[in-house]
Amino acid sequence: MSVSAMSIDPWTEEWAAQARCTGQDPDALFVRGKAQHDAKAICKTCPVMAQCLAEALDNRTEFGVWGGMTERERRALLRKRPDITSWKSALREGMASSGRRS
Repeated sequence: MSVSAMSIDPWTEEWAAQARCTGQDPDALFVRGKAQHDAKAICKTCPVMAQCLAEALDNRTEFGVWGGMTERERRALLRKRPDITSWKSALREGMASSGRRS
């Protein structure tokens, strides 16, 4: 493994530079109704989808599609899991325990 591969941590603050939506029209992710399905489709193949979702959940971001979830889906998840104080930690640990690259 190269030194650069070992030093890259996808959970750093720079994760957004790796996002699939970087360089696209940001308004495409802040839509309503059926257009949210198109916005979520951008997220499905994003290498930092979990980091994006954790950012939105930890900051209680109210608007837009983040990490493949709409604002309504995020609110429901937050209501369902009020015990989680750090989504970044929870998602990172969950990915590590499932053997997924984090």
